[in-house]
Amino acid sequence: MGQFEEFADLEAKTAEEVLEWALKTYGDRVALASSFGAEDVVLIDMLARIDRGSRVFTLDTGRLPQETCDVMEKIRDKYGLEIEIYYPDTKAVEDMVTHYGPDLFYKSVELRKLCCEIRKVEPLKRALKELSAWITGLRREQSVTRTEVKKVEIDRSHNSIVKINPLADWSEEQVWTYIRENGVPYNALHDRNYPSIGCAPCTRAIKPGQDLRAGRWWWEDPEHKECGLHIKK
Repeated sequence: MGQFEEFADLEAKTAEEVLEWALKTYGDRVALASSFGAEDVVLIDMLARIDRGSRVFTLDTGRLPQETCDVMEKIRDKYGLEIEIYYPDTKAVEDMVTHYGPDLFYKSVELRKLCCEIRKVEPLKRALKELSAWITGLRREQSVTRTEVKKVEIDRSHNSIVKINPLADWSEEQVWTYIRENGVPYNALHDRNYPSIGCAPCTRAIKPGQDLRAGRWWWEDPEHKECGLHIKK
């Protein structure tokens, strides 16, 4: 059986089965990229049940909400996981803020993307450099840019390593049912109508009926918005 046929077979597997396959296949060369949103804490709980030595990393942009830091600490305490933290390059941030100001992202889409590139995309590249595969909390329901997400796929944006999305076919209701039934710590901002949480200045609560990611970079149009971490090539 070829690699792609094996990946196709994984579409029928449960999230837990996909994670078990990932850990068995890649060992310490696979890690979960966590922003500590609802999907990510579900995956952390699942990983901890399979193997408490599972690798988890996060990108600390320097502009995270305090609530994100709070849930990170709760996760560390509950599961005893060592969370690997990647920061943006100090000189790059200093130069960017010196030239464009601390809130450059409000000035243009190009400057917002520059900020995301420096604070998120470049640190992610460093985090993935030594990995064979990475795990994300992407779901097809989340936005129009994610409807074709597979449970396991090749990530051509990052040197063609394997990208694993165990919750690809989950609904938002399934995510929250799992959190409540298993007592998983979650970001307090979710209780204030923040379904998708990024950097503090670029995230706000949504109104009833709005898209799940409408609170991200809300000043931009149209709704095909990503920071660059999950752009397909």
